[in-house]
Amino acid sequence: MQPGPPSRPGRPRHRSALCRLPSAGRCAISRMTRMHEVAALFVRRGTPYAGLGCDCYDMKRDALTWQGGMPGVFHPPCRAWGQLAHFAKPREGERELALWAMEQCRKWGGVVEHPFASGLWNESGCIGFGLRDRFGGVLVPVLQSWWGHRAPKKTCLYIVGPVPELPFDGAMAEGRVERMGKAERERTPAQFAEFLVGVARSCAMRG
Repeated sequence: MQPGPPSRPGRPRHRSALCRLPSAGRCAISRMTRMHEVAALFVRRGTPYAGLGCDCYDMKRDALTWQGGMPGVFHPPCRAWGQLAHFAKPREGERELALWAMEQCRKWGGVVEHPFASGLWNESGCIGFGLRDRFGGVLVPVLQSWWGHRAPKKTCLYIVGPVPELPFDGAMAEGRVERMGKAERERTPAQFAEFLVGVARSCAMRG
């Protein structure tokens, strides 16, 4: 059975409590002058990240060739980590991509996006919502409907960097991901992509 999210997580902390990084800076590399400030890895073709000035890695560009050197927004494949993982048929090595993404995020800063109930969180050592781990990362639960997704789509963000205020939109989206096509289910809303790039970029600005 796949493990769920960290047991008995605390309520998400807001604003300043989450915005403090460990005394050792996570993003010293950000002072380097580069064409791109943020990389976006494991993204779909035609992603909004390209228009946001990110160095993008889609299926045709192997994310494992990424050399680091800047914060990233990581969307590793999730079908091998979800509650229905026993029905999934991931490609060889696909499951390990999420663990690799966590390692890269912890090294360079940025944010990993994965489903709320992903087994990744337990396996990679996350300690609960709103609590910084020894790598300086913190797990934050969100709904993608806050940024325009047609379904609530419960998601967690693992952020190695400052955590901004969240929208906490009280309106509940009425769509159901089970009734959506694969592309719509997986597509990152443009507003959400912009938010995630801002999270990663704020890590660079603190370097």
